[in-house]
Amino acid sequence: MKNILVVDDSALMRRVLCDIINGDERFRVQDRANNGVEALELLSKKSYDAVVLDVNMPQMNGLELLKELQKRKISTRVMMASTDTKEGAKTTLDALELGALDFIHKPDNAMDCRSGEFKEKLLQILAVVVESKPPVFGKTFVMEEVKTAKKMIELVGKHTGSVPGNKIVAIASSTGGPRALQAVIPRLPKNLKAPVVVVQHMPAGFTASLAERLDSLSEVHVKEAAEGDVLEPGTVYIAMGGKHLNVLTMASKYSIHYSDEPSREGVKPCANYMYESLAGSKFDQVVCVVMTGMGADGTKGIQNLREKKKLHVIAQESSTCAVYGMPRSIVNAGLADQIVPLDHIAQEIIMNVGVR
Repeated sequence: MKNILVVDDSALMRRVLCDIINGDERFRVQDRANNGVEALELLSKKSYDAVVLDVNMPQMNGLELLKELQKRKISTRVMMASTDTKEGAKTTLDALELGALDFIHKPDNAMDCRSGEFKEKLLQILAVVVESKPPVFGKTFVMEEVKTAKKMIELVGKHTGSVPGNKIVAIASSTGGPRALQAVIPRLPKNLKAPVVVVQHMPAGFTASLAERLDSLSEVHVKEAAEGDVLEPGTVYIAMGGKHLNVLTMASKYSIHYSDEPSREGVKPCANYMYESLAGSKFDQVVCVVMTGMGADGTKGIQNLREKKKLHVIAQESSTCAVYGMPRSIVNAGLADQIVPLDHIAQEIIMNVGVR
């Protein structure tokens, strides 16, 4: 049974969250805290399998607590549960950047939290978080990364002739993905010779903020993919939450099309649809990158795509994943051409597609 710490300043909300968690035989709420100060005191003395953390609290809020845990190098698995996480996508991304592994939007009314949908989602995310790797502090994206990227670009520039053909990069990620993408996308050069499409499992409303944040850190242009966008080299298109992204082939152009099929692999957007949509494309090669995440999204899509297209498949190496689910599934299915640590993924993308 996994021990959980619940941190929320509302007594009613704490009770509701604790009832949901204690109602599942896999979990037990070991302690409760009213704010970040109380939580920090508990986390300094005890370890928990996961922390369910509110954002808005007096004395010390959720983000301040995450910063303090980072400063003191107290590594613990955290999922955010806050009313802020719906409109406050920026707050959510800040929390993920500070080491939170995942999040859930908590209804404004505590009684609505008793709904089957919220209860099911909370327990589903908590089950993933308790099995995730706790965050490793000390390494974040800094400007030195740009210098490293430039060296890689120069290296690839010398070998551009050996990277012929018309290619596309297709990335799939889930739990731990927003932080992992920050270690990959900002290292790509603006003259990358291919477009990049990304399916990151996130609900509607969060992917635009993720794209904006990555765009502010990157040489390549990063945007939330819009219906009808024509794919351009050196641009990264992030799938909109709550819809399935497909790449349509029109003569020599490729465009984004969203479809509204049911969730697949329990997720929407689902990377399987993205990969399968490339089967009829005229790309000489699809570079598939499968990164951190729970489950097996991407495996079926890549298997089906491999029957029609030439692929190069890169799986993220296990010790650098928050959750080694999706890449493990790719490796176990014998689909991975390379298994590389997170910090080397951008380099391998550049080496495979080249620069203009």
